[in-house]
Amino acid sequence: MSRAPDRRAKREGGDDFAIVKALGLALPDVEAATRYDGSPVLKMGGAFMAGLTTHASAEPGTLVVRMSVEEREWLLAEAPETYYVTDYHQPHPVVLVRLSRIDRDALRELLSIAWRLTQPKARPQRRKPQQRKQHAAHSPSSSSAGGSIPAGSTRGRRRPGSRERPRS
Repeated sequence: MSRAPDRRAKREGGDDFAIVKALGLALPDVEAATRYDGSPVLKMGGAFMAGLTTHASAEPGTLVVRMSVEEREWLLAEAPETYYVTDYHQPHPVVLVRLSRIDRDALRELLSIAWRLTQPKARPQRRKPQQRKQHAAHSPSSSSAGGSIPAGSTRGRRRPGSRERPRS
């Protein structure tokens, strides 16, 4: 009887991140990106959420994930064979994850926590040009019904630099 091949031994960084990417992109507003050094990351509104670490202090095949310090301490105590932190990463609100030691459900939960923690850091997403046109078509200042514009508002009929108030 032959043994099943050890898939973990053959995985490389890109393969490890494929699962992370698939799970991360299932969360709202998450995008896949590449860091300056070419390593893959997940971001939300331009803010870091998770990515493969390339720092020399980390083990190969390690994911760095945004995490509160309290939750990181809990993870380190509960599963030190899966989660760890190096001196370099210690001051940052992140935890290091040995991808070969974490199952898909735990990874999904971990990314959900990181997603929640990244939300306050994320920049609001800009509307696409088509959405802006649709929004403008429904705004009171563009309707012929003569919607009211609050005093001091720069929307609508007032030109930048003009001191005139719009006529009511």
